[in-house]
Amino acid sequence: MAEPLSSEAAATLRALLAGSDPVSRALLAQIPHTRVVGRCGCGCATVDLDVDRTAAAPAPSHDNPAVAAGYTGPHAAGVMVCTEGGYLSRLEIYSVSDEPITAWPDARLIER
Repeated sequence: MAEPLSSEAAATLRALLAGSDPVSRALLAQIPHTRVVGRCGCGCATVDLDVDRTAAAPAPSHDNPAVAAGYTGPHAAGVMVCTEGGYLSRLEIYSVSDEPITAWPDARLIER
């Protein structure tokens, strides 16, 4: 069952896709048309995404993950944006410790 993208996940996507390149701009434009369609089974904040393809254009051809970065501060973690066919498909967060990251840290702590 699809649900709206949380404001924290949307902020994370916006921070990761802040570049001026064509891929970042196209993926950024998809955020308002993106819904959560699944979650990671480990309990972390990772979400599977689906974009309304009638409302947004695909991004130009690019590598996957489209963006990878890390969080600094007390919630040290890695984060990646993955795509399928030019559309957002997964926002993944992974812990650098044994504990899963269960909520999206402040997007201002992302270091690219």
